[in-house]
Amino acid sequence: MAGRVLDGIRVLDLTRVVAGPFATAVLADLGAEVVKVERPGTGDDYRYGPSAKGQTSLSFQNVNRGKRSITLDVRIEAGRELLLRLAERADVLVENFRAGFLARHGLGPEVLQERNPGLVVASLSGFGQTGPRAGEGSYDIVAQAAGGFLAMTGAEGGPPMRGGGALADYVGGLYLTVGILAALRDRDRTGRARVIDLSNQDAMFAITDSAATIFSGIGARMERVGNQHPFTAPYDCFATTDGHVVVGTASNKLFRRLCEAIGRPELGRDERFKNHRVRASNRAELNGLIADWMASRSCEQILTALGPSGADLPCARVASPDELIDDPQLVARGMVERHPHPELGEVVFHGNPLQLSGTEPRARALSPALGADTAEVLAEAGVDAAALAKLREEGVV
Repeated sequence: MAGRVLDGIRVLDLTRVVAGPFATAVLADLGAEVVKVERPGTGDDYRYGPSAKGQTSLSFQNVNRGKRSITLDVRIEAGRELLLRLAERADVLVENFRAGFLARHGLGPEVLQERNPGLVVASLSGFGQTGPRAGEGSYDIVAQAAGGFLAMTGAEGGPPMRGGGALADYVGGLYLTVGILAALRDRDRTGRARVIDLSNQDAMFAITDSAATIFSGIGARMERVGNQHPFTAPYDCFATTDGHVVVGTASNKLFRRLCEAIGRPELGRDERFKNHRVRASNRAELNGLIADWMASRSCEQILTALGPSGADLPCARVASPDELIDDPQLVARGMVERHPHPELGEVVFHGNPLQLSGTEPRARALSPALGADTAEVLAEAGVDAAALAKLREEGVV
């Protein structure tokens, strides 16, 4: 029977900008009812970004898909009490303020869970709730730098380079989603609701490709090598007559097939290239040979020779996100969503990569207008029309 795996899960979403909203968008994709709590008047800062003039940011549209929106000022006592009332009916509360913000306003985890012992409280911040840097501000580039990722990324001999897009924010958002799902499973099993403390520095350090483990064990540093791999070759991005192609040969068998495909079978027997270690040591020379072969050919010619109909090597043309909107593979897998929008005409969202059998799409396709669901959500919590009007007058909602 079709359904949604998180049907019945209620999420209070106090997050803003990218990392937290992305995490709760994933929960909405999976069927959770997500209520986004925003500041009255202005809302999430991310509403004001790339967009048609006078419209809500398209970035906001994408990472807040499937949610409801209410406005509520938790810095005001009446707003604080309203949030606690909403928390009584929720399964999860998610926030990504600087460490300590909610506690300073009387909404720390112990207060929230006193009101609702079954509430999972999930916090994401730049450096977490503990340690000497707790409470410091952070953005994507700060997390990439502090987590070790920036130092590993960039051209050989060049400066550190930030990973494209808001990589740290999305990695942090994914870890936050995993933590929330684990905490919900644990609550169902034990009856105990956890408090999640996620640091974006921690999240980025966790994906630095075993670099700390390798250095601690054998003293080898993960130096910047651009698109190459530190321990094998060829594993790189190569220029063609009409773009770029990447190819990876992380086994001796694949390397020999590459040599055959480019008409240089003798390279597979060459002492300079006979195994991973020596290929890595001589990768500049080896990559030069591959680059020369690719430079006079088109992407299509190269992929015909190296792809499934040829040598069957792991390879791909380098495609930009805008080119992928009509990519047959992504379209076939539902990764490109197109939805009519009352103001924008049509919006294109990145789809949900979690393909679960027998599940329905999220209940709401689009992102919410600021405060669009305030009256409805508060009515569900017992706030009548007269009380709502008074809250509006006082600037609470």
